[in-house]
Amino acid sequence: MQIERISELTCPHCGHMSREEMPDDACMFFYECKGCHEVLRPKPGDCCVFCSYGTVACPPIQNGESCCS
Repeated sequence: MQIERISELTCPHCGHMSREEMPDDACMFFYECKGCHEVLRPKPGDCCVFCSYGTVACPPIQNGESCCS
């Protein structure tokens, strides 16, 4: 299975969308929106901002693994 490394994050505050490359080996707990500069955090139950606000889940989740150990 091919892992997608690019996800488009959408800010829930202002709707700004930004294509970002996801790290292979780390969770991204915080992301500053490039539109409104609000700091995004994962929703309850999600491991990272990509799983909460991205078009593609993070690489560990795509692999069926736990994102943050």
